[in-house]
Amino acid sequence: MTILFDQERSLFHLQAKDTSYVIHVLEKGYVAHLYWGKKIRGTQLNRLLELKPRASFSPSDASSDYKLTLDALPQEYPGYGRGDSRYPAFHAQLPNGSTISDFRYAGHRIVQGKPGLPGLPATYTESEDEAQTLELTLKDELTGLTAVLSYTAFEQHNAITRSVRFVNEGSGVLELKSALSMSLDLPNDEFDMLQLSGAWARERYVHKRKLVPGMQSVESRRGSSSHMQNPFIALLSDGATEDHGDVYGVNLVYSGSFTAGVEVDQFHTARLFIGINPFDFNWRLEPGEQFQTPEAVLVHSEHGLGGMSRSFHDLYRTRLTRGAFRDKTRPILVNNWEGTYFDFNAEKIEGIARSGKELGIELFVLDDGWFGKRDSDNSSLGDWFVHSKKLPNGLEDLVSRVKAMDMEFGLWFEPEMISPDSELYRAHPDWCLHVENRSRTESRNQLILDVSREDVQEYIVKVVSGILASAPITYVKWDMNRNMTEIGSALLPAERQRETAHRYMLGLYHVLERITSAFPHILFESCSGGGGRFDPGMLFYMPQTWTSDNTDAVSRLKIQYGTSLVYPISSMGAHVSEVPNHQVGRSPSLETRGNVALSGNFGYELDLTKISEEEKETMKEQVALYKEVRHLVQFGDFYRLLSPFEGNETAWMFVSKDQSEAFVVFVSVLQEPNAKLNRFRLKGLDAKRDYKLQGTESVYGGDELMYAGLATPQFHGDFASKVYHFHAIG
Repeated sequence: MTILFDQERSLFHLQAKDTSYVIHVLEKGYVAHLYWGKKIRGTQLNRLLELKPRASFSPSDASSDYKLTLDALPQEYPGYGRGDSRYPAFHAQLPNGSTISDFRYAGHRIVQGKPGLPGLPATYTESEDEAQTLELTLKDELTGLTAVLSYTAFEQHNAITRSVRFVNEGSGVLELKSALSMSLDLPNDEFDMLQLSGAWARERYVHKRKLVPGMQSVESRRGSSSHMQNPFIALLSDGATEDHGDVYGVNLVYSGSFTAGVEVDQFHTARLFIGINPFDFNWRLEPGEQFQTPEAVLVHSEHGLGGMSRSFHDLYRTRLTRGAFRDKTRPILVNNWEGTYFDFNAEKIEGIARSGKELGIELFVLDDGWFGKRDSDNSSLGDWFVHSKKLPNGLEDLVSRVKAMDMEFGLWFEPEMISPDSELYRAHPDWCLHVENRSRTESRNQLILDVSREDVQEYIVKVVSGILASAPITYVKWDMNRNMTEIGSALLPAERQRETAHRYMLGLYHVLERITSAFPHILFESCSGGGGRFDPGMLFYMPQTWTSDNTDAVSRLKIQYGTSLVYPISSMGAHVSEVPNHQVGRSPSLETRGNVALSGNFGYELDLTKISEEEKETMKEQVALYKEVRHLVQFGDFYRLLSPFEGNETAWMFVSKDQSEAFVVFVSVLQEPNAKLNRFRLKGLDAKRDYKLQGTESVYGGDELMYAGLATPQFHGDFASKVYHFHAIG
């Protein structure tokens, strides 16, 4: 049993694997947050709540001897207007124009398993005994607005999930101005806040800052989770490190605009929250209508950031991603994009595929430019029919040529977009996001289809499904290369225009559910200019994401390191590209480019018909090595050893669940003369076992590798690297 209800004390004690989460219903019906952290037994956990009189500037409930002030009460889902001046979890406008709410406890139920969220991605269970779910109902009696707070505690994962369903049980129209997925109040502000921020080609860099009084937050207003911010933050207790100390991480299972942050109040408590960004958001609730927020995933670790990451990884790898490829090793691929861009024909593609086959590569992916009249990025998005000049014998002919080599075939799409120069736009100019009488902002010469519309959804499903059914395609790269502007829909009335962005996401999720369900044999990879929509919402439909358009191995050290804080390695696409690198002009060795890319779903992105014989031999070795270790990389436990944000050297490793095998990657960026001799320690091994380094006769004790470490390799030349593959003996 993962959820205990103490009826006498009105306490709910949620227990995940090693985590406790405690909720207390007060006598007046207010719902207080008491505890989130390492699992505790707890006999009288109501003692964790202390109430005391505050100054008159914190209004009190007169009926409770002036000790109860909402301005200081640690709450589970705070509202606005009744004395709490901190950031509210929701904001509702009533028919009379006021925005005051008064939620009180109205009941609860505890159910086995985990109900799904209609129309939204979410974590799941495969059997009812894996988790229990608490549905805690709050109600504003005056207006009839009801909120059902859902909490799921996983028995074998250190994760609690939260979401909220609003129901208008009153007689008037209500307007939700904000509706966060979770909010909770921590008893102090002695934390660092960690966020993953960046830009296109520089995604998910690690940034950390000390909490200070007031608001500190990250957000996206772009209609996607974005390159600039990720829907994740973590709070690190004082002194917490990679391996030690309490860490509290929250992540939103959503792919649109979001907000996440912490408000430190006058009493030095910290309100942690995450959800849909309330900026430019509104949701109209007619009597009887409902609104469901996305899911928030909460992970506590007493073993630092590394423990938090492995908890997220295990949960997302097994209970967020779905389908045939969830538990399968992913194929090694070659993508033609940086090798040819738009300049190719069937013969060129066949040549690259044939060269890939000689190296042991398993999958060829045809990128942008195969459809319509697409010879550059200024036309044809939306015209999903084969480019007759490039592929005169059709797509099926090209696929059959590649399949004849015993290789799989994959295809690039950008179905959410439309080019003004396209047959689709000329036929349906109102199908894009737009606002009447406003000019239409273009980016990459394209507009965004209004996927909130059912007719647009049907079109995307029809044309994409038609292509996928026309040939034996086994991989799809689903791209999205711009953010939203002129966010409006021709089909929505004026009072619902600010629902457009969220309705777009619901429409997209509907499309993805239909297409991925119809083609379960296809491995789908999401992309948004690389990592612009790397979030749990997309991973629910597509088990991997193109990590970044920046394929430079040195840049990827920080990108992949930061991404690994939350997202499993099996979700990261990582490719070797040519040099000088197309994004930064750097020229790391082929060995180092390969060693960095081995730490993800491995592939190549260059013209394999132009490589030298020496490069071919190196690539053959890389492909063979990845086939040896990909079960570790994709499904093993991941440990960060040295951070690229803290020094010149980066190292990480993968360990099998039974600790019998490990794979280590070490990279040194810039060399210096007479460098100091150093050692770096491994992690996650069995201290009592011995490990042999593959390719040598050297044997090391697990304790030696973890406590004394390995000698830091010495290199001659910049951007150097080394890998280690260990097997336990006996």
